[in-house]
Amino acid sequence: MSDFPPCPQCKSTYTYQMDELFVCPDCAHEWNPAEEPAEESGLVVKDANGNILQNGDSVIVVKNLPVKGMAQGIKAGTKVRNIRLVDGDHNIDCKIDGFGAMGLKSEFVKKA
Repeated sequence: MSDFPPCPQCKSTYTYQMDELFVCPDCAHEWNPAEEPAEESGLVVKDANGNILQNGDSVIVVKNLPVKGMAQGIKAGTKVRNIRLVDGDHNIDCKIDGFGAMGLKSEFVKKA
């Protein structure tokens, strides 16, 4: 039995080699072992489309969001600049014009 590395996404040990790529049958992830993945330290936050967000990015709200205590909510298409990623349920801290400091969930934004 040969020693193939575990899948970097789902950590499955049932990986196999196909040409120069390794393949995971559980999650269908393919990767090249020659390309070293960038070691990400800490928090990884993805937007509604699966793009990785970073501190300082600009995002666009993809859904109308109600805001407690306000007559109207945040409308879809609102651009939010200079986000800060935090650990927790609402993983984006930002400042929105007309609303002030807010916490947003990354599933309701897309990278601008």
